[in-house]
Amino acid sequence: MGNTKSVREVIAEMGLAHSEEEARVLHERYDDDPRQGVKAALGRLDRHIEAVQAEQARTARLYEAIDAAGQDAIVVGIDEVGRGSIAGPLTVAAVVLPHRPYLYGLDDSKKLTPQRREELAVAIRSHAEAIGIAHVPPAEIDRHGMSACLRVAMRHALENTGIAPDLVLIDGNPIHISERERCIVGGDGKVACIAAASIVAKVTRDHLMVEADARYPGYGFASSKGYASPEHIAAIREKGLTDFHRATFCTNFTQETLF
Repeated sequence: MGNTKSVREVIAEMGLAHSEEEARVLHERYDDDPRQGVKAALGRLDRHIEAVQAEQARTARLYEAIDAAGQDAIVVGIDEVGRGSIAGPLTVAAVVLPHRPYLYGLDDSKKLTPQRREELAVAIRSHAEAIGIAHVPPAEIDRHGMSACLRVAMRHALENTGIAPDLVLIDGNPIHISERERCIVGGDGKVACIAAASIVAKVTRDHLMVEADARYPGYGFASSKGYASPEHIAAIREKGLTDFHRATFCTNFTQETLF
């Protein structure tokens, strides 16, 4: 029996186990320990290992499209944020991840907490082989329209990686920025490099919106990030538009103030 240690010591030992093999060894050591605290700790260990295995399998699926291009292929993932906002820039990120090692935790940025996005953005920047970012300001969006601006921003983000890709994977529908382009609907939750791009784009733009909140107080840019929240709409009706707004996206709100 493995009960020569206190329950607290056994629990601490299990807390150091992070692999299936380590869990197997601990089960062999403590399976016949009758103490309820030890049995409960073994159950928690099993659930932890199951969660780790599930995350490993999910991450492996995220890398399938990258691996399919070939081990020496340079694969760029591209995603945008801010397309539906009524204020602030459209931001696009392009990210090249190495085929190995895996970067765990990647997912559609919308599914992650702000803190987790910040943590992953730091990890992506240290892990990525290349990152390119492009912004389109509100005035340009008003002047040229979203479709044209999205195409230009994605092209610039790709160029800003400074590399020549073998494959360009884009979240959403065809954009036609590269002959090597392949579009994947929902790609930010299916492909590692697109997920990384979605996180980098989101964190980068969120920082810009927090900075804008100080320049344009009262609109809630730090909290709404420029989207049409009720508080943001109320501020527009009370204070009017700023040069940080996309006027063509705000006609419903501004017209209502005339009547």
